[in-house]
Amino acid sequence: MNHLGEAHLRTWTLRFMSLLAAEARDQLAWLGERELETKDVVEEAELLCRVSEELAERGAFEPEDMRNLRAIGWRLGEIDAACRVGLWGNALTTDPAWDDIRSLARRFLLARSGDWRQPLPRPVPPDTGDC
Repeated sequence: MNHLGEAHLRTWTLRFMSLLAAEARDQLAWLGERELETKDVVEEAELLCRVSEELAERGAFEPEDMRNLRAIGWRLGEIDAACRVGLWGNALTTDPAWDDIRSLARRFLLARSGDWRQPLPRPVPPDTGDC
């Protein structure tokens, strides 16, 4: 992995953790009219947690960061298949696992930057099918 790729993955991990740490109402506002599947959010977060292991070996994350990211990954892994079906906006309001994940993401950001309140990533505009 090159330095640019590592920096991008580290930045994306921090931004995604900011989204996971946000208040549920802020997460719902961020979603807006988007229909983001819960399984996609879980898979993206699990992938970032796994990739962070290699980034930590290269010095991008500290041991405490990794303890927190592993805890997030474990909690995500505990979400059963039935709870991964459907829209994330619905899961945020019905599945208590997201409260746990929110708390773990906040702990990660607090340790990393001293404050869990971070800017949310810019939402990706919906695909209009234009070339």
